[in-house]
Amino acid sequence: MVKEGKKREKDKKLKQILSEQLSLIKPTGQEFLILKKQACLLKDKIESSAKKLKIKAGCFIGGSLAKGTIIKKERYDIDIFVRFEKNQKQKEAEGISESLEKILKHSKVKFQRIHGSRDYFIIQEREKGGGKGKEKTKSIFFEIIPVLKIAKPQQAENTTDLSFFHVFYIMKETRKNPKLADEIMLAKAFCHAQGCYGAESYISGFSGYALELLICNYKSFANFIKQVAGSTEKIVIDKEKLYKNRQDVLLNMNEAKLQSPVVLVDPTFKERNALAALSDETFEKFRKACLKFLKAPSRKFFQQKKINEKQFNFILEAETEKQAGDIAGSKLIKFCRFLSMEIDKLFVIKKANFEYDESRNTGIFYLSLKRKKEIILEGPPAGMQERLASFRKAHKNVFIKRGKAYAREKADISFGQFLKMFKKENSRKIKEMGITNITAKN
Repeated sequence: MVKEGKKREKDKKLKQILSEQLSLIKPTGQEFLILKKQACLLKDKIESSAKKLKIKAGCFIGGSLAKGTIIKKERYDIDIFVRFEKNQKQKEAEGISESLEKILKHSKVKFQRIHGSRDYFIIQEREKGGGKGKEKTKSIFFEIIPVLKIAKPQQAENTTDLSFFHVFYIMKETRKNPKLADEIMLAKAFCHAQGCYGAESYISGFSGYALELLICNYKSFANFIKQVAGSTEKIVIDKEKLYKNRQDVLLNMNEAKLQSPVVLVDPTFKERNALAALSDETFEKFRKACLKFLKAPSRKFFQQKKINEKQFNFILEAETEKQAGDIAGSKLIKFCRFLSMEIDKLFVIKKANFEYDESRNTGIFYLSLKRKKEIILEGPPAGMQERLASFRKAHKNVFIKRGKAYAREKADISFGQFLKMFKKENSRKIKEMGITNITAKN
């Protein structure tokens, strides 16, 4: 009876917290209309320019705004997709990104071209309609994405070509069950606070579309995290039953797409795992957060944690020349891993963290290190007598293990000395990785 009473109390607290959070993250009807109006105005302008230039292209608003799952932010990211006829690509030798650039120039809007698997464009505007003649200061970043107009997902030449199908699938699901939109917002806010939101390679987390599919499958945010927290094996989800059973998914889907801890069959395209980008590390971080939240529900799980710099004795900043966003973030975390491997040779890494600051295009590495008492240096194979003799001459404590020579040495080096040596010895590799500067903050 006592246990049941505690469970009821915990469930009541969980519902209360989720209700409070939803009121904080859900845009008001007026805010939503303002965003929709701004998006529609830009959409109409793009379509008008395309028509005047005699370019066959139509627009649709996508992403969380179209699906009604957008959450309150200081910066809103809104997707507008420009669908080009298949034959348009054949006519334009330079491709659909170039065709879209022509349209945007004709529209006389300020834009920035972003390089990727297929180039797209960003337009920044301000959200208007603050009331009493005031203008709201929240930024709206419109991502204008060129896609091919295809009849079925199998014709996609880029993952963005699938967006049309994704939008209308989620819209169909939320029309059937309007409560799903609120549950999706909660899932996005929770994942964002836990650093698990985004399929970018430096995050390797849950994309917005993947979270929408997960909530459509589990029907609520609470049920979703309970199922994930209680799982002890690989999760396989096929909501639309596009495969016969779990085993059929694992046998017939491309092996490369089955490496993630959750296999989420895309209901619009059965060959695609919508969570292929999810890493074991990010999933485990998310699962632990779910367990803690369910054990002791608290508002803090929806609040993004600031890294406590006092927990680390070394903080490094690395700058890159690569394009801000996924490209730069990916390069920086790859460099962080390389640096960590080198640090591990001389120091015990007790704790480490990585943070990408897109506004400054900088990677910040937080490290808690302890100097090793001794290090093991790898030498030549024991059979190479001349090289072995030179190795013995250079090092005192040499030993042979499994046919190879090794030496024990004292790790008598400070982190500052290591960093100076690392930059000198790896200058070429650092440059190849697109890193322009490495500085110690402390």
